[in-house]
Amino acid sequence: MWLIISKDGPSATDLLGALFQDGMAMSIITFAEVYEGIYYGYNRTHYTQIFQRFLHGVTVLGITRSIAKQYARMRGELGRKGQLIDQPDLFIAATATHHHLILVTRNVKDYQRIPNLKLHQ
Repeated sequence: MWLIISKDGPSATDLLGALFQDGMAMSIITFAEVYEGIYYGYNRTHYTQIFQRFLHGVTVLGITRSIAKQYARMRGELGRKGQLIDQPDLFIAATATHHHLILVTRNVKDYQRIPNLKLHQ
């Protein structure tokens, strides 16, 4: 199963379509970030409908205590190395590693610093 983080665009749409059959999940953090874009973007109604259709085939994963502990370990390790990344991104990474998912993102630069995080290549 794949944990999805991706900005909209033709290549992202094609990629998500190809991965959809394997099963997809989304962190509640990504869910919130997408809705922020919808609420403060243009054509809110149109993009809300598209996102709601997309969600019919996606599991939205919340933050549990185990994920919060994974987040704390990651943040501590990155902090010791002076390589911290944004907190929302760390929660997404903790969700992916906790559930043994492959993370799909264009932000490889930050996420590649996280040990044991599988990234879509």
